[in-house]
Amino acid sequence: MTRRDLLALGLASQIDAAPPATGLRHLLPAATHERFLIKASFHQPVRRAPELRVDNRKAAGIRTDTSGQFWQFDVPGLKPATEYKLRIDGEDPWTLKTLPPPGATVDRFRLLIYTCAGGHDAMPIEGTNDPYWVSVDARRRLFSRALREKPDAMIAIGDHVYFDLRFGRGTGRAPAGAQPWARALLGGEFNRDIPVIGTPNEGLLRRAVDRQIADLYGTLFRSTPVHFIQDDHDYFENDEAILAPKADSSQATVSSTIAGISFPPDDFMMRLARATQHLYFPEHLPNGDRPVGLPGASAFDRAPGASECYGTLRVGNLAELLLFDCRRFQTLRGPYAHLIPANVESWLTRRMRESTAKHVVNVPSMPIGWSAGKWGEWYPDVLDGQGRLGVARSKYFWQEGWRAQHDRLLRACSDMSRIPLFLSGDLHALGHGAIAQNGSMDLRRNPVHSVLTGPISTGPKGWPSSARGTPPLKATGLDVRETLAPLEHNGFTLIDFEPEKIAFRMYRWKMGQPEAAIDSLEPFHQFTLTRQV
Repeated sequence: MTRRDLLALGLASQIDAAPPATGLRHLLPAATHERFLIKASFHQPVRRAPELRVDNRKAAGIRTDTSGQFWQFDVPGLKPATEYKLRIDGEDPWTLKTLPPPGATVDRFRLLIYTCAGGHDAMPIEGTNDPYWVSVDARRRLFSRALREKPDAMIAIGDHVYFDLRFGRGTGRAPAGAQPWARALLGGEFNRDIPVIGTPNEGLLRRAVDRQIADLYGTLFRSTPVHFIQDDHDYFENDEAILAPKADSSQATVSSTIAGISFPPDDFMMRLARATQHLYFPEHLPNGDRPVGLPGASAFDRAPGASECYGTLRVGNLAELLLFDCRRFQTLRGPYAHLIPANVESWLTRRMRESTAKHVVNVPSMPIGWSAGKWGEWYPDVLDGQGRLGVARSKYFWQEGWRAQHDRLLRACSDMSRIPLFLSGDLHALGHGAIAQNGSMDLRRNPVHSVLTGPISTGPKGWPSSARGTPPLKATGLDVRETLAPLEHNGFTLIDFEPEKIAFRMYRWKMGQPEAAIDSLEPFHQFTLTRQV
């Protein structure tokens, strides 16, 4: 492509811009009561391993890329509930605090939670020069507004990256990674037959992801422990099952529409997702109540005991949040299919039953309670020919075992003598409802609350009602008593945990409104859940 073409796509400024000679590009820390795990990158390659000082301790960086721009720092053996002063060679110091130990009495904990922060802001709406995603600057303003409330930790639920390579045509557009702007940005094509790190694929991955994570987060969260859950787009595909159209008897060929099933992830999708996590954001640190042998844990190329898919945010005796990826290990086995493996489901139900925390909360990568007719959901709902969402026609290759697993998790959650709560992302909306009935399952004694936490970066064409023809609606067979029907706005949620209650504050903004208005956002919806059982 010519420079004129690049200017039209808004990419020339990125190509021309020279990075600073030194300095951190991004830093994202994880923390437990006894350990830090920090992922960082620099604007330029670092010749020698950088050193992290944690008060008077030293931790050498471990290189995670080929050129020496990406590093990991692993610091075990720390004191609980202690604020440390940290510094990397020549950089400004900052502070980071360990969490309280599992048995400690904790009176209050504040969580920031959101979804769908990814998307390269050079991506245009097809056929136009208009931006598809919210600008990185506006997203950073949303983060800055949230951080002014001083959350003790953050959870980002899925879709940190949007760069689908093969699927996406089911949404009526070419996959993001196959569009002209993406080909110009990459300057090449991924080779699915070779590894990612240490090959030309590594440079392509960075061109796709640097802007979506490193430039987006920078060092904003360096004093806030973070937790990232991966979802479908983090495997560089949209979740889709597309039936090949039948040949018209009067024609020699069938439609060129792509056909196939995008998940479970194939080997290259797995390598892309693992490489993204390895470079950009920390894995889940080990927790004494989470088995070290769960799928995706304790891999030889990761920090000791770290889990790639399943994590725990444990805050003293106050809260235990169970974080789980529903994509990597999903199966297609009809009534025996699952979205999370059986031993992970057993771990979740055991924690709901046995945890000593006052609040136990499920945080899956896929939403509970609502549907937008997507293939990879817990629910069989699909849009019919009249634009109605329901089960009047079957959803191609949807697996009934997924709903059965959903039902078991809902039952286990409602059976707790606590506030039953799911925090979810994916649906590009803010919402809240209580599930009182699930088919024949009566949950009215202890209804299960579900919260859609709000997307950060969705642009004008990315809402379910635009991309899929329907807003998120209550899934068939569920009695969801909504206090906030799903609202297609950007935003985030702040949650305050106290021993007998959980208080929620939701914030919203939408592309097209002044970006300066983000700085003065106030909650538009607030509610409090109290223990009833």
